[in-house]
Amino acid sequence: MDPEIYNLDVAGWVLAKFCALVIGMSKAGITGLASMAVPLMTMAVPARASTGVMLPLLIFGDFLGVAYFRRSVNGKILMKLMPTALVGIVLGYLLMRQPWMDDSAIRKTIGIIVLFLTALSFARGRWQVSFGEKEASNARTIVIAGIFGIVAGMTTMIANAAGPVMMIYLLAMKLPKNEFIATSAWYFAVLNLCKVPFMVNLGMINKESLLFDARLVPALLLGAFLGIVFSSQISEKQYKYFIQALTVIAALKLLF
Repeated sequence: MDPEIYNLDVAGWVLAKFCALVIGMSKAGITGLASMAVPLMTMAVPARASTGVMLPLLIFGDFLGVAYFRRSVNGKILMKLMPTALVGIVLGYLLMRQPWMDDSAIRKTIGIIVLFLTALSFARGRWQVSFGEKEASNARTIVIAGIFGIVAGMTTMIANAAGPVMMIYLLAMKLPKNEFIATSAWYFAVLNLCKVPFMVNLGMINKESLLFDARLVPALLLGAFLGIVFSSQISEKQYKYFIQALTVIAALKLLF
């Protein structure tokens, strides 16, 4: 991958640091915000490179969450999700190796995935209300967990955008707040670490991309601090619609 793609102008650096700040906020209390960073990062660096750039930042943020909520994780749910999620990662890796999966195709794929997952996230509240005990019980079966695992693995490999998929599944499990946050943090920490060898093999994580990431870490840490401060101050409903609107606009820009 051409090292020059990481040499940004002032506007590019502002956008990249804003994405890192958003990731930090998402991992430290404002769950779901990272979906906005996925399409925005492709405006700073090419789409294929952006996936590799974001992964180390996401891993760093994941471990902030793991460190804080390390005792509340639901191990049984993780064991149900991880095997098929790894299958999904391999399928996404094979897809990324296809010659037709160039930068333009990846941009459009990310745009479509983000729009689809935003729609799922928008419907999530209604689904949560309509879930009765029977549906919640069915959602705990290995079959449902397998489907969600594969979809999450593929979407996270291609676009680092599996967050809304797992939120829908974990909400169906009706976990307590800390258990929900901890299980999500541990899930993505493990999943993102498993993606690293594939990203390195594809050339999407390299020396230049890691140096680029190092310059974004301060913004991520600032975002984590802001996430902790603001998470209790923001109206959940207003926040959700605001983020969804920004995410849709960014995703549409990738498609057109």
